[in-house]
Amino acid sequence: MTHVAVVDIGKTNAKLAIVDSVNAREIDVRTQPNQVVQSEPYPHFDITSLWSFLLYSLKEFSDLYSISSISITTHGACVALLDADGVLATPILDYEFDGPDSLHDGYRQIRPKFVNTGSPRLPVGLNVGAQLHWLFDQNPSLAGSVKTIMMYPQYWAYRFSGVTANEPTSLGCHTDLWSPATGGFSELVDALNVRELMAPVMPATTNLGLILPDIAEATGLSVSTQVYCGIHDSNASLYAHLNKLELPFSVVSSGTWVVCMSPGSEVTNLDESRDTLVNVSAQGKPVPSSRFMGGREYDYLITQYEATETSRLVLSVKEKNAFILPSVETGSGPFQNRAYKWTVDPAGLSPEERYIVISFYLALMTDVCLRLCHAAGPTVLEGPFTRNEIYCAMLSAATARDVVSTDGYSTGTSVGAALLTASSISTAANYKSLVKAKPDAWLTDYRDAWHDIVETNQQGFIDE
Repeated sequence: MTHVAVVDIGKTNAKLAIVDSVNAREIDVRTQPNQVVQSEPYPHFDITSLWSFLLYSLKEFSDLYSISSISITTHGACVALLDADGVLATPILDYEFDGPDSLHDGYRQIRPKFVNTGSPRLPVGLNVGAQLHWLFDQNPSLAGSVKTIMMYPQYWAYRFSGVTANEPTSLGCHTDLWSPATGGFSELVDALNVRELMAPVMPATTNLGLILPDIAEATGLSVSTQVYCGIHDSNASLYAHLNKLELPFSVVSSGTWVVCMSPGSEVTNLDESRDTLVNVSAQGKPVPSSRFMGGREYDYLITQYEATETSRLVLSVKEKNAFILPSVETGSGPFQNRAYKWTVDPAGLSPEERYIVISFYLALMTDVCLRLCHAAGPTVLEGPFTRNEIYCAMLSAATARDVVSTDGYSTGTSVGAALLTASSISTAANYKSLVKAKPDAWLTDYRDAWHDIVETNQQGFIDE
């Protein structure tokens, strides 16, 4: 039996997963935190540590499994600039660094319109175009030393294969550099004078060739190991379902970001001020999308308020009018620049009740995002939120649609990335419902009450 080694670098954690090629299941994994180096010239990702982690983990796995190929998936909003020697010309900037905001007015004058790119104007470095604009402004000599620009998944593919590439799902991830409608670069690449520096664009399924000999020697992998082009992580989650479900459907990928994608829905009337966007699928098709930092909000709220997990739906949270109003992370999502608040003193709730209120808040935020991207059909939930029964129950009640997951998939990103490598990998899916019974009517009452309070507080309520 052969296996796929998947490099899966999220904003919070980096992972190397082994996916069973026959059953399309993640069977082994190594992880480490994805650290940001807080030093000059600006906050940047610790590429040296990540590379050491990947090589060490591959060495361990090569003794345990027969690995035929390597596939890569990473978070978006990340770009690598290489010099003539093929090494980084400047560190890879952390997209949460606010430096690019200092040039907001100048960047606004050159960036394309939302209707052309499906990419909203986002804060900090969430638009890759804004990163490039700031980097070249801060270091005027940088433009002369850069020979190749590539997106983050393809940078790691380059480290393994020596082949430079770009790829549409990563370019289409709110970079401002891509036009989903035309399937080509936007006019921003000319405004930044980087068109000739952009690595060739290839499909995510492209086999870039063999692993470099020195990497094979360092890891114990076969010199015949194939390296694939790679994909944006939310699109990896989506890819695992595109050939299995009838359109329309939606995928909610939970992690640091909760990303909602609705293939088969209309790519019209998207509100760029509310963090909606047009992603590009691995099939090259525009996909209406929206997102918020749900995983980070969960971590903050659970820690801040010492909430305790429970599987019991407790009606008392509604009787006590206990709600969280958006938004915990104010720099992104559908309710930007609005500070969150509890409608009751959380100290007056039990830890179990606080957990329920937090879970409901996250589900209702997800529902808002799904509405913003015109979601229809069943909702496929991926990632850690699949284990939160309270969240799943409210999401189903709020959307009035089924919420399912793929039985046996630890994370959609790893399996989706593995599916890029060969048509011979099993694409059979066993979807299971995450909501075991018809939701109680009081869940929809709670949803309606939350929306009423949000609307009263002028929080931008979405009409049903």
